[in-house]
Amino acid sequence: MRNSLLYQFNFVRENTLNYVREIDDHWMEVVPRGLNNNIKWNLGHIYLISEKLAFQLTGEVGNSPKELQELFNSGTSPKEWKKEIPKKQEVLQLLREQLVRVESLLIDRTEDKLEKPYTTSTGLELVTIGDCISFCLYHEGMHFSTIKNINQILQK
Repeated sequence: MRNSLLYQFNFVRENTLNYVREIDDHWMEVVPRGLNNNIKWNLGHIYLISEKLAFQLTGEVGNSPKELQELFNSGTSPKEWKKEIPKKQEVLQLLREQLVRVESLLIDRTEDKLEKPYTTSTGLELVTIGDCISFCLYHEGMHFSTIKNINQILQK
């Protein structure tokens, strides 16, 4: 039986990956005038927040190295990067692997309650693992829209 929430997570992630596949690595790192971030930052941020929601909050083992947190956490910006950043393919690989881990570890757990409810920065209380995955969809959709906007600006 298909888990519709994870089916949607897969759909959203595949759309994100497919959209950025053909964007040149150079353009992924350009911050358009008037904005704080670039396409690569948005991808890394999607990855980090999904790690927190899908793994950290659910009691699973996540993969959020300190180096990635320093680059892609909320409140950071490529304008402040002073160290080498992951290549495009490395970020895309992290996102692909994360998709597989989410599906394999959480497929039968979407109704499980979190040990402690979590309130997002937007005020939404997450109570179940399914709530976390659902919020990942919302979050990735917001950043996917930003990625498309940045790409359209760069194409002009």
